[in-house]
Amino acid sequence: MTEVESGSPEAQLASFAAKLRWEDIPERVRHEARRSLLNVFATALAGCREPAIDITIRAMFPYTGARTATIIGHNERGDAGLAAFVNAMSANIFDFDDTHQATVLHPAAPVFSALFAHAETQAISGAEVLHGFVVGGEVECRIANAVSPYHYARGWHITSTCGVFGAATGVGAMLGLDDAQMLHAMSTAAAQSSGLVETLGTMAKSTSVGGAARNGLVSAQLARNGFTGPLTPLSGQRGYLRVYADRPRLEALTEDLGTEWEIATNTYKPYPGGIVLHPLIDAFLELHDRDGVRLDDVASIKVTGHPLLRERTDRPDVTTGREAQVSAQHTASIVLLRGSAGLDEFTDEAVAETIRAGRPPFTFQDDETRKIESAEVVVHLQSGDTLRKNIKAALGSSPNPLSDAQLEDKLTEMALRVGFKGDTPRLIDSIWHIDDLKDAGDIMRLAAGRE
Repeated sequence: MTEVESGSPEAQLASFAAKLRWEDIPERVRHEARRSLLNVFATALAGCREPAIDITIRAMFPYTGARTATIIGHNERGDAGLAAFVNAMSANIFDFDDTHQATVLHPAAPVFSALFAHAETQAISGAEVLHGFVVGGEVECRIANAVSPYHYARGWHITSTCGVFGAATGVGAMLGLDDAQMLHAMSTAAAQSSGLVETLGTMAKSTSVGGAARNGLVSAQLARNGFTGPLTPLSGQRGYLRVYADRPRLEALTEDLGTEWEIATNTYKPYPGGIVLHPLIDAFLELHDRDGVRLDDVASIKVTGHPLLRERTDRPDVTTGREAQVSAQHTASIVLLRGSAGLDEFTDEAVAETIRAGRPPFTFQDDETRKIESAEVVVHLQSGDTLRKNIKAALGSSPNPLSDAQLEDKLTEMALRVGFKGDTPRLIDSIWHIDDLKDAGDIMRLAAGRE
């Protein structure tokens, strides 16, 4: 095809997505994909009863078509587009989902929701869904690498803007798109890429994540039916990479493609907040538990970390739980007050508690040499003493990952939290054995609490 013969990096990426065979995916990559699915079902259950989800279902339900697809944690079924939209929202709404640390992309939410929504329209095997999940995750992570770090720093919400490519190519792989069709699916996805960091801490953030899932699903279906777009949607003079990044790295799209797997570097959060806050949480938990420090002991705090720590979490005056998930000031205060950092610590009630108690003065120092999983915390106490904590690798980061058992516990805990009535052990087992399922829709029916 002319698109592939052109040798453009997006044509090579499209060819990879179209031609990758199940047997070409190493078992370690498949296992990481299963871990990612386990985690994303946990976070989708955690978020499925949030007011923003209820509002979205209520507002969009009158426009749904054939009710073929499951909405996680709900009895209602919708068409594939609605299910993809809502399930992606649920999975990402608490910022408790996975993280590709190199880019702070959350790969799973837009991709898994589109894949399973399509899978429920017909009996598609679990192996086909896992294959599509690997394809979509690899493509979106590589595009995220190509636009980072400038993309996120400019205010684009990378999970939404790059997630649409993951959903499009993942579904495209399940549909059996050829090289040319896959490239056109990417072109249509590029035309629909959107999402703003300014929306973090509000309901609006979740709409672009849901849109990425639904728009990616639509992009793949359009390509399957002959819909076309530009042949260089990423590398063109006015293509995605040059529009969305200051200095795009085109080589990141194809470098070691098929031998080095970006999706296998995925990480999973023990705490429901911005990933850059995790080393701070570890530090303040240690100060609380080991050193006996309480909030009223603290005179001031200084933190040194990756510039994204300051850029995304220097929010001293947050007033809502959603905003608190990206506030260093609230996070430090609530951990020192309660000695924990779960979902209950990022609610409106918890925010009111830190407002009443008073959040101590915070100073940030950028250190571009630090990785996002590391930070140093210096606490000046009212007594005049100083305590210092240097976290080199936060819990859940690549050097300090959550175990398989911890991921199972996370899903179990989130199911209990929302009063899930389904068979949680069976859901967990089905995800671990997704390759063996003749109908991947079985997992979604379990996730809705139905047999």
